[in-house]
Amino acid sequence: MAGAETSNGNAQRGDTLPNGDVYVGNFDGLVPHGMGKYMWTDGSLYDGEWDKSKMTGRGMIQWPSGASYEGDFRGGFIDGTGTFKGVDGSVYKGSWRMNKKQGMGTMVYSNSDSYEGLWNEGLPDGYGKYTWAAGNIYIGSWKSGSMNGRGVMQWINGDTLDCNWLSGLAHGKGYCKYASGACYIGTWDRGVKDGHGIFYQPGSKIPCNLEVSECATDNDGTSASSSSNEKVKVGLLFLLQNLCNKWGLRRFFHRPRRISNGTTPIFVDDSGNHLPQDPPNKSLSSKEHLQNSDVHKDLVYEREYIQGVLISEQPKGKHSGMLDSGETQENTWQKQERGPMETIYKGHRSYFLMLNLQLGIRYTVGKITPVPLREVRSNDFGPRARIIMYFPCEGSQYTPPHCSVNFFWKDYCPMVFRNLREMFHIDAADYMMSICGGDSLKELSSPGKSGSIFYLSQDERFVIKTLRKSELKILLKMLPKYYNHVKAYDNTLITKFFGVHRITLKAGKKVRFVVMGNMFCTELRIHRKYDLKGSTQGRSTKKQKINENTTLKDLDLAHAFHVDKSWRQALFRQIALDSMFLESQSIIDYSMLLGIHFRAPNHLKTATSHQNTLESSGITSAMDCMYPVPYLKYR
Repeated sequence: MAGAETSNGNAQRGDTLPNGDVYVGNFDGLVPHGMGKYMWTDGSLYDGEWDKSKMTGRGMIQWPSGASYEGDFRGGFIDGTGTFKGVDGSVYKGSWRMNKKQGMGTMVYSNSDSYEGLWNEGLPDGYGKYTWAAGNIYIGSWKSGSMNGRGVMQWINGDTLDCNWLSGLAHGKGYCKYASGACYIGTWDRGVKDGHGIFYQPGSKIPCNLEVSECATDNDGTSASSSSNEKVKVGLLFLLQNLCNKWGLRRFFHRPRRISNGTTPIFVDDSGNHLPQDPPNKSLSSKEHLQNSDVHKDLVYEREYIQGVLISEQPKGKHSGMLDSGETQENTWQKQERGPMETIYKGHRSYFLMLNLQLGIRYTVGKITPVPLREVRSNDFGPRARIIMYFPCEGSQYTPPHCSVNFFWKDYCPMVFRNLREMFHIDAADYMMSICGGDSLKELSSPGKSGSIFYLSQDERFVIKTLRKSELKILLKMLPKYYNHVKAYDNTLITKFFGVHRITLKAGKKVRFVVMGNMFCTELRIHRKYDLKGSTQGRSTKKQKINENTTLKDLDLAHAFHVDKSWRQALFRQIALDSMFLESQSIIDYSMLLGIHFRAPNHLKTATSHQNTLESSGITSAMDCMYPVPYLKYR
């Protein structure tokens, strides 16, 4: 084909490639460079800038399907900022990286839903705002395309929920404000209320610490972005503040514009609407109370839900005489809200210890996993079977640089615990991500009687306990027999151990850890926890100290469990075998940890997908209202 010389010195011509593709534009020697069009044999067309045979710069690409993209390219990939229009009419405008949506962007879907916020690997991930075509709005955290983390949902009827979310469902502690002015503070489990909570009548005094939005607003509910932006200085806080200001998050918590006496189900369908839940109950908080709100406007109620069904309700307030003298609703809420755990943050007393632990476990698992799996040998046990590594801040030939303090890491019996993790079906990658991923560990606010400190992974699958030197010696001494026992009995109730480690800090301070499984990390919510020792001496809990986080004792257990005869025999046989093993190791201080999940009675069950899942979960015991999960816990 004929060519011509351009003003910049590049030749402009057209070439047909051996595979049938056609390029028309500028060349630098033999490669496309400058402006040009490239037409693939399938009908796709790129028109834009090139750099040394790569699509780089501004350009536009059209596909035979009718989809198109116009924006930045880099190294042959869609990379930068640009607009993509889909065949179905959806439009994305924002940042890209390596052909995937990445960074800040706005998506308008074919059904008129829209999302504005952060993206990662082509999916909403980070902080963002999703608006359904019906008018419902969610603002908060996302992960891999689902509502995940802290977020606020507002429905078109005026109801609002500030809660933690998991896989698109409300899951965790939350604060629900109804359009009527009423408020419910409690816990949600996979989309439905579950456990204890507090309901405030319209007009009741609500604890001031429930104002969740950081965005300043005027009295009319509009966002005062200028004053808010001055408070934000760097990084993600700046981004989050701007998003809150832009989207007017604070207006969710101002005076409602309409009245609604309905309850707020927290299942969301594809249109962002409420999914059907149980019909309105005729409890103390329904219409008769609204009619008498002038008399009881400061009355609040303690409620208990089981899988979305209201089981009990009783007044709690100054009219009921249930509060102690001098106790206010505010500090009652604060006591209830104060959980048993706190996330370890930068500046926390355990922050560097946590970093060291995560670095060490990542190193150990990464080093042992590639080694072919084999049967353990006698020399795999004992205090001399270990890996020792020094972790300087600047890094070394074997360790990465890190922002913690210098430390020595010792990993005991790595091959044994690698086999144990395999035996307990723990994937090495999942194990590392759970403990050593981007999230921090949680520290129990109240250490055990032994003086040990307990940590939890963010997903709460694993418990990490500090050990005394004497406890470490006992554990290593019993490890061969323990290994043989759990290998012989798949259904053992004894604690699952996944690793034993030691960190030596500056000045020789040593901290020893054991990583264990958390039996209460289950798909079913555990409503009651019991620590059973088979004794009656001092084995009860004062009623005023009992809350949803309390581990109860022997005399607090008032349930009878009816199980299939074969289950009963298998359970008692396993308890006997495990007890014999502990006795053979001269261990007498152990107890059974029992968890109970309450199921709603059949005539009260709500018609939700969550209920259907539970009905088909394989629970076939004769119990209609509870499912016990027994567990022996070694101390």
